Amino acid sequence: MNRRIGESANRQISERRQLPVFSRTLSPALSHSRSSLPGPDDVLRTTLPNGITVLARENWSAPSIVLEGYLQVGNLDEPAGLTGLASYTTSLLSRGTQRRSFAEISETVEAVGASIGFGADRYTTSFSTKSLTEDLDLVLDVLSDELRHPVFPADHVEKVRGLRMTAIAERENDTRQMASLAFRELAYGDHPLGRNMLGTRQTITAIQRDDLVKFYETFYRPQGMVIAVVGAISVQEAVARVASVFGGWTGDRPARADLPPVPGLESVRERRVSMPDKSQSDIIMGWPAMPRLAPDFDQARLANTVLGVFGMMGRLGTNVRERQGMAYYAYSQLAAGRQNGMWLTIAGVNPANVNRAIGAMLEEVRRLADERVPEDELVDCKRYLTGSLPLQLETNDGVASILVDIEWQGLGLDYVERYTGIINNLTADDVQQAAQKYLATGKYVLAVAGPG
Repeated sequence: MNRRIGESANRQISERRQLPVFSRTLSPALSHSRSSLPGPDDVLRTTLPNGITVLARENWSAPSIVLEGYLQVGNLDEPAGLTGLASYTTSLLSRGTQRRSFAEISETVEAVGASIGFGADRYTTSFSTKSLTEDLDLVLDVLSDELRHPVFPADHVEKVRGLRMTAIAERENDTRQMASLAFRELAYGDHPLGRNMLGTRQTITAIQRDDLVKFYETFYRPQGMVIAVVGAISVQEAVARVASVFGGWTGDRPARADLPPVPGLESVRERRVSMPDKSQSDIIMGWPAMPRLAPDFDQARLANTVLGVFGMMGRLGTNVRERQGMAYYAYSQLAAGRQNGMWLTIAGVNPANVNRAIGAMLEEVRRLADERVPEDELVDCKRYLTGSLPLQLETNDGVASILVDIEWQGLGLDYVERYTGIINNLTADDVQQAAQKYLATGKYVLAVAGPG
């Protein structure tokens, strides 16, 4: 989940309620030692009585706090004829509440140099804040107000509608976005995972304020909500602060229907989107992949690093961009979540090189399946994967993001501690097997957008 994405300073904070007794998971070692990596010894995982999960970790290196989390509401909850409703609703959370106008929200947050942001994806609505520790109560109060008491002012419904129409117009003139749109339609068809996140001109025109209010009142509930707090605050105090503003929020959302299986591929599916006035063509080629918790996900992740991530975009970058000079960029991406994901190869090229670039991309995919990766290349890619994680963990934002992802995917609080061992135990055979299983050069989805 993409998951993380901020729109008189009023410092009157609602009085804290008497805190309930929590169910909690925490190693006794927390008060005695601290690992350099977040894990069960220094992350407090608590479930509030209303179902909200709180993850807290201390970092006293700076007087600041990052908060990140999500609610279980997203694009998959939209009525089929109102695509874009979830992200439209999210865009209006900060446009006015029962206690504050849009201007008052902006002034209150900006006056203390803080930020609050929201985003929507297929499964969830995400939120994040950043502030000094001394302003945490204020920021939590505003965040709670936006999540629990939005009023969807009619004038802002229309202002946001205009912004979304502009975004759709920009998408229609962007080769990369149009290739992505065509790819998803080809790959998923009528499957719910193929829904357009932004919406279309027709659906955005059709969405009215009553639709937004109904969607909010139906699905915005604390059930399954997750909040990670990382920074200069004790873990117990972090949980208490969250409980003081969210602990009284109650209610369950309707159950989300199980998704049907994503249809497999029997041949090549191809679409070319003509955009005559453009000077670049974008290529997206992909295959159905595994869910995040599949046993072979890490094998595929290492294979993907070899193919189009390590160094200057892996083998794709070396061949298609550097050696043959056909692409402005060329890389691969493995997207896996709770459902089966997609394994993508992506390139932006001169329109004259489209077919040659597709051939070169398929050549690298085929080579990954046919030949074992040399040991030195394998070691370099492992070092990249294991070395990039500590860099992310140097910031509160990075730690909060990883904690939220661990909770969403169900990886366990010890995942970061296990990660290096998982990667280092992979072999060249693992890489080859993953490529052979998922990257069939005779069955893929291909979308190209550009002139011609």
